[in-house]
Amino acid sequence: MPPSDYSKADPDLVDTVFDTVSRLDQNVYRGSTWTTDAPFRETESVIVRHREAGILAVEMEAAALYAFAQAREKTVICFAHVTNQMAQDTGDFEKGENDGTSYALAVIAAVIQSWALKFSS
Repeated sequence: MPPSDYSKADPDLVDTVFDTVSRLDQNVYRGSTWTTDAPFRETESVIVRHREAGILAVEMEAAALYAFAQAREKTVICFAHVTNQMAQDTGDFEKGENDGTSYALAVIAAVIQSWALKFSS
């Protein structure tokens, strides 16, 4: 893929997945993330700029996954389990029950089940 400031998920896929996960009894958000290739150590001004642009989180995979999906015409969705706010609050790295595994697996299981029903017809 040519260089770009953004890498995008398939909008129909995102709609389908979000419709499914928004019914779960968990906090689920939909929005843009900022992909970086190293553990996040950025300046306050860059954080502010991304926040003002509506960026919800920093992660390390989504842009590459979505560029791959587009280049290879594959179906790819990235789930980000955000577990902290850059160590700004007490208990910031608390991930929940079983270090968040239960929540993450519930989201993935719901999407798989929905996807299977959608395409089994």
